[in-house]
Amino acid sequence: MTVRTTAPPELAVTDVTVRFAGLTALDAVSFTVAPGSVHALIGPNGAGKSTCFNVLSGLCRPATGTVRLGDAGLTRLAPHRIAALGVARTFQNIVTTQGTVADNLMLGRHALSRAGFAASALRLPHVRREQRTHLARAREIAELTGLGHHFDSPVSLLSYGDRKRVEFARALCLEPSVLLLDEPVAGMNAAERARTVEVVHAVRAELGLSVVLVEHDMGLVMRLADEVTVLDFGRAIAHGTPDEVRGDPEVLRAYLGTGAEQEDAA
Repeated sequence: MTVRTTAPPELAVTDVTVRFAGLTALDAVSFTVAPGSVHALIGPNGAGKSTCFNVLSGLCRPATGTVRLGDAGLTRLAPHRIAALGVARTFQNIVTTQGTVADNLMLGRHALSRAGFAASALRLPHVRREQRTHLARAREIAELTGLGHHFDSPVSLLSYGDRKRVEFARALCLEPSVLLLDEPVAGMNAAERARTVEVVHAVRAELGLSVVLVEHDMGLVMRLADEVTVLDFGRAIAHGTPDEVRGDPEVLRAYLGTGAEQEDAA
């Protein structure tokens, strides 16, 4: 398994604002993902989490503000340019293709291929060597994510949890420095959730990348995250460690509608 020998670059989001037809989806949101950390974005439905992920991956351009990965500005780049700089993303819904696990993971290696269209069509020797190298790496990633024994299996025959992990593994096949995980355990049962937590821990330890996580499962967030940013109605209302955020009065108000009433009554 190839292990990163240098720390991934810092991901810095500064004063990002996104508006849709007069509606402010993100309002001057700022946070920093430390190299090699797990940073969670949490908040009620409609808080702006998915919009933030769309900005980070290039699917949405902010009206104002910047996103930087180390020295590289990402704010105005197309999604494929951002991916080439080392940002990979999964989605809430499963988007695996037909074919085997290997076929899906090899799609994640496509952006790393040096062979041109003509050389690939002619199956020249150097292309075949490159394909073998990519296939071997895809197999390593399958093993790391618990899919090794499914490598040659059709995706359509896998359980829901395994298909979600295929999405995860395909993103890893891009060799990212920052991995964006959008609700990675949504729809899973307890055993599948526990397995996914193990996989995220293993990936972080083995590959040394940074992870940005959107998730509604607060137990998972508390077990995985080093830092948490809480969004509510497009604003960042709290930052800190999981323990710090869990007791923040603003967070309690956003999630439970409680806190202000007790303070007023006191």
